[in-house]
Amino acid sequence: MTSDLDGRTALVTGGAGGIGLACVRALAAAGAKVHVVDVDAENAEAAATEVGGWAHAVDLTDAGAIDALPAEVDILVNNAGIQHVASLEDFPPAQFARIQALMVTAPFLLIRRSLPSMYARGWGRIVNMSSVHGLRASAYKAAYVTAKHGLEGLSKVAALEGAEHGVTSNCVNPGYVRTPLVDGQIDAQAAEHDIPREDVVAEVLLKRAAIKKLIEPRDVASLVTWLCSPHAGHVTGASIPLDGGWTAA
Repeated sequence: MTSDLDGRTALVTGGAGGIGLACVRALAAAGAKVHVVDVDAENAEAAATEVGGWAHAVDLTDAGAIDALPAEVDILVNNAGIQHVASLEDFPPAQFARIQALMVTAPFLLIRRSLPSMYARGWGRIVNMSSVHGLRASAYKAAYVTAKHGLEGLSKVAALEGAEHGVTSNCVNPGYVRTPLVDGQIDAQAAEHDIPREDVVAEVLLKRAAIKKLIEPRDVASLVTWLCSPHAGHVTGASIPLDGGWTAA
């Protein structure tokens, strides 16, 4: 338990599970009061109850629904995301557009909505949950890679504009994290290739990584919390890999 964020208010999208839930818990442990935003109303409420925060059941692909979220926050963590895997010629245009809406347009609208109050207080932290796929591409992930690259650019613009107002903006770039989404990918790959789950992790997901272990959500959340702390005031416009050496290969 720390008190670095006492008196601060945070908003975390996709906060009902996985990396988002780990961020909710870590920010609350550091003293922040947390708004938990997720399309999963039941688990958002459970997360908010656990940390003494507030739950907001919102579909962030609906731009109008974002207007119902609180604007006066000190910390914004843009974490919500989805994945769809298909070749370019088979990729559904509607799904491509939906992923951009959730992972680029929604962060833009939330940043735009949050900045006035951050500027007024002379302090703010924006953390955008990017990915190794915000720095590198992989086949069959056109929408996800496109969205993460777009989020990287948005984050840098926010860093440049926010600097004189005491607002930082950074990307965190995890590799494969042990989440329900990744667990589903492991099961699918194991079935498709008829190999054990552990072989999928080592030989498929982590083939490029130097450290052959999935990353734990709490480790990502620790970096997010540090970026929101007073110690990270000079870190802005950065993209910080947390990938076991995936992007070094």
